[in-house]
Amino acid sequence: MTGIVADPPLAEQNKLLTRRKFILGSAAGGLALYASAIARHEISIVTRDVALARLPDAFHGYRIAQISDIHFDEYTEPSFVRRVVGEVNRLAPDLVLLTGDYISNSPLGQNFAAGAMLRCAEALRELACPLRFAVMGNHDSILGPPQIRAGLATASIPLLFNQHVAIERNGQRLWLAGIADPLSNKPDLGLAVPASPDGPVLLMCHAPDYADNVLAHPRGALVDLMLAGHSHGGQVRLPIVGALHRVDGGRKYVQGLFRLGQMQLYVNRGIGTVGLPFRLNCPPEITLLTLQNG
Repeated sequence: MTGIVADPPLAEQNKLLTRRKFILGSAAGGLALYASAIARHEISIVTRDVALARLPDAFHGYRIAQISDIHFDEYTEPSFVRRVVGEVNRLAPDLVLLTGDYISNSPLGQNFAAGAMLRCAEALRELACPLRFAVMGNHDSILGPPQIRAGLATASIPLLFNQHVAIERNGQRLWLAGIADPLSNKPDLGLAVPASPDGPVLLMCHAPDYADNVLAHPRGALVDLMLAGHSHGGQVRLPIVGALHRVDGGRKYVQGLFRLGQMQLYVNRGIGTVGLPFRLNCPPEITLLTLQNG
């Protein structure tokens, strides 16, 4: 005799669906809480050796700390920035580079951003390394270069805006160049990159995808290493899918080290967040690059 299995009564089916929705909702809520309250504050210190063919002997072992995309302080708390600064100080780098987006351009507006810039600079003032430089990010355009420059100056951090400076050590040099943000202003590599550098050139540029423009520019062949941020590493990264948060100017080069012919590019995941205060499988990053003869 063939048995007939009847479907559960409708009330029982509804009860099962309600239970399933509750479990899934609880899991999603727990994951969101983890991404916002915990993962967003788990600082990752990424150490990389970078070999440069033209590196003078005096700069072999030179250590550069990079931080980016602070987005103070809509979601990035002052206490967290102080933790980041403390970690950078513990690393005792020779040079600290900041690659833009100290504030956010929405949703709280220009007046909030102006105050946030001053509060951010107050936290950055605690950086122990005396040699530090910065460039603009696209969010910083809500205030503009003069106001960002003035804010950073209170922390003794020069802003490089289509400019370069020589860094000397034991009579030898490397060159540090910084350009205007490609998304919100007009970068000028002809001004930023020295015409006849007597050492390697390190280029600070907020948006990593601008690396392709650098390679196509007449001065591009002079750039040995480009440092960028902007992408947040995707901010939320899922298995197989990868980065969920991809932005103009940071879609192609999202995180980590890339070799692009004679030039290398490093993309820092940043400290803060935009949109929603979530990070998942994509922790805030402090990068420590050690230059090597190569």
